[in-house]
Amino acid sequence: MGETVTKTLEATLAPPTAHKERRLQRTTATYHRALRAAFESGAKTQSEVNDIVTEYRLTSYAKDALKSRVPQLRQIHNATELDNDHSVRFTNRGWKLDRSKDRTHEFCWRVPQAGWGNSFWIPLRINPAQRELWNDLYHGNVTVGEFRLQECRTNWILHVTVEYDAPEADQKSDQTPVGFDIGESKLLTGCAYQDGKPTQPMLFDGGRARQLRKEMFTTLRRLESREADWRVDERRDYFQNALTDIIEKASRRAVEYAQQFEDPIIVLEDLTNIRESIDYGKRMNRRLHTWAFSRLIERIEDKAREEGIPVRFVNPAYTSQICHACGHIGVRPSQAEFHCTNSACWVTEFQADINASANIAARIDPWGESVPWEPDRDDSPRDGSASDSAAGHREPSPKSGQMKLTAYSS
Repeated sequence: MGETVTKTLEATLAPPTAHKERRLQRTTATYHRALRAAFESGAKTQSEVNDIVTEYRLTSYAKDALKSRVPQLRQIHNATELDNDHSVRFTNRGWKLDRSKDRTHEFCWRVPQAGWGNSFWIPLRINPAQRELWNDLYHGNVTVGEFRLQECRTNWILHVTVEYDAPEADQKSDQTPVGFDIGESKLLTGCAYQDGKPTQPMLFDGGRARQLRKEMFTTLRRLESREADWRVDERRDYFQNALTDIIEKASRRAVEYAQQFEDPIIVLEDLTNIRESIDYGKRMNRRLHTWAFSRLIERIEDKAREEGIPVRFVNPAYTSQICHACGHIGVRPSQAEFHCTNSACWVTEFQADINASANIAARIDPWGESVPWEPDRDDSPRDGSASDSAAGHREPSPKSGQMKLTAYSS
């Protein structure tokens, strides 16, 4: 039995007739009113949400999804206000799919509607790369989870969450650990750890993502002040789609990088509570908290397991603060630099993100001494820029060739 993989299938609804378009819009508007009413009431339990959404003309599948979603927004996402881009969610009880190769669009989805006999079918334009999973979905070979409908400018997008068993990845004693560090400057830094030293590091620049997030924040804030709601939705879709494209490219690059090594095992930091633990001030918190750390990790994990590459998560404590060669805590004079403070260590300066990813990769080995916990230690670079990665720790490693900062400063 392999590991269970969760994946989201995406399809665009074929252009609906005017009548079906009105029904889709009516369902969306009703769902959003019910969501806002339940959220603003302060409801924290499914029972409390149910008391509010009962009166709305929605299917039981949408109401059940709301009963789970509203408490989740408060308890897990710590939301204090609602965005305007929430999808219409349905539980899997309402899922129905039809298929015929004789049609222009092979797959058709039954859109749940309130009232007996009011549901209707609509053709889907599926992602060709996901055709095999759509076939499995039709034949019942994968488990259906929640499905979501969202209006994006002139299109309607359907997302369906499915679960399936991926081939079990062999975990051998001689596997090559490949660590990945996620940050702001370098969005993704990969480093294989072989013979006790970093090998052939990979850097994926984060400049474009950082620019998009900055533009998104300033643009949306300006449009909201002008109460240009239709324009806000349009620009938010643009920025979110652009960031999603970057996530897909970065995650694909990560898996391709790992595949070049013999028997790779991908090592990632467990950043479950990254949003709660980071506090670099209001401006930097806004930048970090708007970046989908978890989304990038999920996509790396999904793609890796599809390729049969095992994925392991390690404690993120001190990975960006210690020297990968000797295990001593060092300093970061700037965003890109790491300096080891151990005079006996061969390392003088090192590219900071590569140092962190090497520490992450090496942490797959459970043996070795731990770096003492120093809660007051500041991991921020001395030049005032924000740290790219969560604090971390690693065991001492044998001496290896020096990796100069200048070689990876671009």
